[in-house]
Amino acid sequence: MIQSMTGYGKADIQFAEKKIHVEIKSLNSKSLDLSMRLAPLYREKEMEIRQYISQQLERGKIDLNIWIEKNVIAQSPSFNEEVINKYINQIRDISQSQSLPFPENNIWEVLVRLPEITQSTVVEEMTDEEWDVLWQAIKQAVNQLINFRKQEGEALANKFAKNLERIASLMKEVESYEQSRVEKIRLRLEERLGELKGVDYDKNRLEQELIYYIEKLDINEEKQRLANHLNYFKETMLEEKGQGKKLGFIAQEMGREINTTGSKSNLAEMQNLVVMMKDELEQIKEQVLNVM
Repeated sequence: MIQSMTGYGKADIQFAEKKIHVEIKSLNSKSLDLSMRLAPLYREKEMEIRQYISQQLERGKIDLNIWIEKNVIAQSPSFNEEVINKYINQIRDISQSQSLPFPENNIWEVLVRLPEITQSTVVEEMTDEEWDVLWQAIKQAVNQLINFRKQEGEALANKFAKNLERIASLMKEVESYEQSRVEKIRLRLEERLGELKGVDYDKNRLEQELIYYIEKLDINEEKQRLANHLNYFKETMLEEKGQGKKLGFIAQEMGREINTTGSKSNLAEMQNLVVMMKDELEQIKEQVLNVM
């Protein structure tokens, strides 16, 4: 069954004091166009992630975004006790040597203005356990996107089926005008010849010319080829996946047969039906661009 190239997937997983977010979006494209925005901690795994997504999604304009939401308490810095003690001792020594009062009441106001009194307790290093968690989150988001694609593909398949059925129905209506079209062409020619007063013509030759002219306007081959294309389109939709380009080519061939039918119709009622067939086909061509 066909799949759409449009899709969306997201996964949120808790690991230790952080929450890992994975978001992936896909739109239609002629080939694979993968854009990735990763948290700096995970950039070392970019090639593995890129290879996995390329294998799973194959085609489309894909945006992958992975970011980390850290626990505020976990990433809060702590005081550097050793540095603080050195500052206090230096302030006390200077106060004594310069006969200045030691600022006991507002010592913290002095210390917080000094550099390096705090130190970060967070060490940015990815463990194997964190990579396993991240990998599961990526798989979960990708599977969500694939399921989304399948749902969209099913909707497209139903729409295509209606368009194909409508084209086949309109072609059936065209058949009902074929016999009357021949009679109208015959009458039109005879009327024109009747207007030529005093001109004698060979009726047998006229019949031969009329038969030749009508054969040139015969659309049986176009009807047969169009019916074959309609069936082939349906069969192709049932293939595993990746039929988008193939369906596009079949739609082009369908267009050729419909256009030829229109050029041979030579009857207003038939041309109206051809216009309606073209409208159905344009809807197919527009939507087939979104098929993977």
